[in-house]
Amino acid sequence: MGRMRKFVDAYCRKTGTTVHPGEGVTESVVLGLAHNMDTIGRPLCPCRFYPDKKEEIKHRTWVCACEDMKIYKYCHCLLFVAEDGNPITEYLPEGHEGREIYGIVKDPTPDKGRESRAKAEQREIDRKERPS
Repeated sequence: MGRMRKFVDAYCRKTGTTVHPGEGVTESVVLGLAHNMDTIGRPLCPCRFYPDKKEEIKHRTWVCACEDMKIYKYCHCLLFVAEDGNPITEYLPEGHEGREIYGIVKDPTPDKGRESRAKAEQREIDRKERPS
């Protein structure tokens, strides 16, 4: 758990996000990530269902920090969020469920994060061809 918490804190600094302000949200997600590290060797996103976790790891889409976080700065788990607890949705494509649910949430630190932004077009193809 300590190692995952260090990762989360460092990734927040790198991306200009914060952990969710709601009591228990961060702890639950970090515990899930730590459990997946201990059982399958990778911090697979604990907020999703996978028919085969080992197969999912091969795709890397949902290994934390997931592709959506690296490309769009959007965290499905609500682990990496803006100070008000909402996920950043500004960079999500039209029709993405995050934008539909939360509306447009502006990025308070646009100069940080999104290290894989150049992969957005391919991510949308993958999201439609291999929904997970």
